Amino acid sequence: VQLQASGGGLVQAGGSLRLSCAASGRTLSNYVMAWFRQAPGKEREFVALMGRSGLNTHYADSAKGRFTISRDNTRNTVYLQMNSLKPDDTALYYCAAGPDYALSWPRYNYWGQGTLVTVSS
Repeated sequence: VQLQASGGGLVQAGGSLRLSCAASGRTLSNYVMAWFRQAPGKEREFVALMGRSGLNTHYADSAKGRFTISRDNTRNTVYLQMNSLKPDDTALYYCAAGPDYALSWPRYNYWGQGTLVTVSS
């Protein structure tokens, strides 16, 4: 499956962005979908994931209450709605698809190219 992430940009602190991850090649409903991020000089970290059915989600503590992951299987697309953004959210955001409900990035087989989110103070 090929993943294409988009929606990043420059936003002021407190603002919102919605990231999209469009898939081609295979249907996303076959995969657990996740978002990870990597800030300059830091390791890639888990942000959020959603199970195949869309009923189960899990968020990093830093994302709880501010970010929402969703999926539209008819559009073969996963979203990450990010509200109340903080400068610490600045990072390259990646979407990923994998077979398991996992928080560790090596467990995911397919990756989008990343979309840059910059939050100014």
